[in-house]
Amino acid sequence: MSLDLTELTRFGRALEEAHSLLEADRKRLEQRCDRASRADGTAGGPTQTLYGVTLMSGAMSQALTRVALAAGYSALGMDERAEHELVTARMYPVGFPSGADRMARPLGEATVQAMELIRDLGFFDAEISIAVDVALAAPQATYPPADWDEYERQRRSQAE
Repeated sequence: MSLDLTELTRFGRALEEAHSLLEADRKRLEQRCDRASRADGTAGGPTQTLYGVTLMSGAMSQALTRVALAAGYSALGMDERAEHELVTARMYPVGFPSGADRMARPLGEATVQAMELIRDLGFFDAEISIAVDVALAAPQATYPPADWDEYERQRRSQAE
């Protein structure tokens, strides 16, 4: 059974738009981040902010690549491969939106637009929408933690 190419096109275009928005913020941040500030690894610092947006951009690029492969395989009648690529593309994207946990607040306008676009797209599982809302509502960067021991205690208590 062939995949719906119209739907894949809609998803692909949205993923490309999110990727472009995140890349715009990445380039903006890269220009503002001098060599001295790159040594600062604190949450919300220039290095972590740049790393966070880079993670998010990469996640959108990977998902877009998988959607493009799914569309191509589907057009060629290779339905099994197309389905595999689409399933892989829909997996929770590593680095999105968790890259925002590293970023200084307020988040860049392009980053916020990209996050809202992906939240509202309906391509990934519903849990990504919740994660995006949490990341957008965070008043400050939360990763990496200032106190790793406390961070590990909180993670263990949440898991129980």
